[in-house]
Amino acid sequence: MAKIKKTAEQWREQLDEHTYRITREAATERPFTGQYYDFSEEGTYHCVCCGAALFLSNSKYDAGCGWPSFTQPLAEQAVEEHLDTSHFMVRTEVVCQQCDAHLGHVFTDGPGENGLRYCINSASLDFVAKEGADGED
Repeated sequence: MAKIKKTAEQWREQLDEHTYRITREAATERPFTGQYYDFSEEGTYHCVCCGAALFLSNSKYDAGCGWPSFTQPLAEQAVEEHLDTSHFMVRTEVVCQQCDAHLGHVFTDGPGENGLRYCINSASLDFVAKEGADGED
């Protein structure tokens, strides 16, 4: 599938300023402020920019870091990883494979077999509840 390409102006028309800064300029929301950091409904997390499915709720866990954390993406091809050397750090940035939206970073201090922690900004996500989920948090 071809990548979604839009101009900065087109993204600005689609997104509010906060979401634009995070997804298009690689900003980071303050910890413990995003709508999904302390959220536990069943469903799928999608890219706020293009709607691509990125993470399932069953891979989400509380890492205590203040951002939604996942052990793995929905599918290996759902995200891309890039070297990020900003802010005098060496990290691995995670972006949406479909539209290159900045999602967050992946770290090697997570639980499970792969030991990964996908630390994702809430503002880069839309949540779609699983059909039949009761909506209880």
